[in-house]
This record gives sequence, C-alpha cells and structure tokens, in this order.
Amino acid sequence: MPANSSAIADRMAAALTPMDQGSVVSEVAERLLGLFTSGGIAPGTRLPAERQLAASLSVGRSAVREALAALEILGVVVVRPGSGTYLRDGVSELLPKTLSWGLMLGEPRTRELVELRSGLEIQAVELASTRVTDEALNRMRHNLETMSKNLDNYSAFVEADALFHREIADCAGNAVLGELLQSIRSLLRIWVDRALADEDHAETALQEHTAILQALESGNPATATEAMRSHMVTASRRLLAGFDTSGKFEAPPTDD
Repeated sequence: MPANSSAIADRMAAALTPMDQGSVVSEVAERLLGLFTSGGIAPGTRLPAERQLAASLSVGRSAVREALAALEILGVVVVRPGSGTYLRDGVSELLPKTLSWGLMLGEPRTRELVELRSGLEIQAVELASTRVTDEALNRMRHNLETMSKNLDNYSAFVEADALFHREIADCAGNAVLGELLQSIRSLLRIWVDRALADEDHAETALQEHTAILQALESGNPATATEAMRSHMVTASRRLLAGFDTSGKFEAPPTDD
C-alpha cells in the first residue's frame, strides 16, 4: 500500500474506536459518515480496504461492506470497480440532507418511514394509471420477466423490483414525489434486500407486481391503487419483520 494510503488508514483507525458487537449496519454507516464529514479526510481520498475498517471498528467485514453500500446510495462515497472506494467531492454539502434522512436508519422512526413509503407508492400509481405510456408498460413487463426468472436470485429479483417501482414513479409525472420515493427506497435498501427470505416470498411479490401491471394496463386508477395498496401491506410486513418487540431492528449478522 502506498505511503499516503497507509497514513490515511492510520488516521482513520485512530478516529474510529471499536464498536460494541451488537451494533447494527446503520450505526457503522453513521460512524463513517461522521468521520467523512468532519473535514479530516480530504474529498477524493481512496478509503482503506474493508478489512482495515472492520478491524478499526471491531466488526465483521460484511457490516462495513453494507454500510459503505448505503453511503454510496446516499452519494457520500463512490465505488470505482478495480480501484476502490473514494470519498466523494462536496460531501459537506450533502450533510444536512444525509443526516436528516440517514439517522432514521436505525431508529424506531424507520417504521414511520416505511408507512410513508407505502402512501407515496399508492399516490404514485394512482397518478401513473392515467399517464403511463406503452413504452413504460413494456419496460415494466421486462422487469416482471426478470423477476420471474430470478425467484432464487434475490439480488437480481430486488433490482428488477426497484426498477419496476421507479418506472411507476417516473410515469406519475411528479418530480418531487419521485425524489422523495427514491430517497426513501435508498435508505431502506439494506432492509429491502433482507426482506426476501425464500422463494415463496419472491413468488408472492411477483404475483402482486403482476396485478399492479394489469391494473395499469387497464387504465383504472381505483384498480391500480387497490393493487398497490395490497402489495404495500405485505411488502411492509416483510420489511418490518426485522423489528423486535421494542420497535428497533434486530442487528443483522456482521460476521463473514
């Protein structure tokens, strides 16, 4: 490792004290976010390897990996394949928005965020039902085909699922609504990835998305909103399955 990279790793190791083993991925992301926005790490800096960050925080590499993935979605870091993970320029400008949303990740308010997402998805499909184009419907059919072929490949399934919902938001024709939904989906992405526990869940989700597509094809707003409402009930139940009785997420496994 070049001397400069070694110095950066040492500086980050000194700033990142070990965490309790029970800490969740969102807490790792919050700790890293605090360091990145403190001014101690220059924009454009290549970050130490996951194993080094994991050792500094005394957590598993998977926790660091998922935390960095969340920060990438929020625009705090950028991953360059074959090169590494870098601190993005202008992170300080993202701080107010990132903190106001990001701090919800590990809090009981996440349940309220899920409820908000449900309402926005229903409103989006109602608007989209009268504005959807044939091209958009074809793209959604393709998304469903991808989901159908990947009932046992949860990563590919979730990605196609997200594209399906994004298409609906675009068809709604409301930029503010679309941006809110994208922010919420980004913050919940880690938990959405964990929501599909088996092929039965995937099959149920596929059937629900098929019903939404059929409703959009009919151009009936009432049918479309009811189909999305039904989907949001079961999708939210799956997503919130990680909550314990106190209303907080159970810590996901952090060991590789």
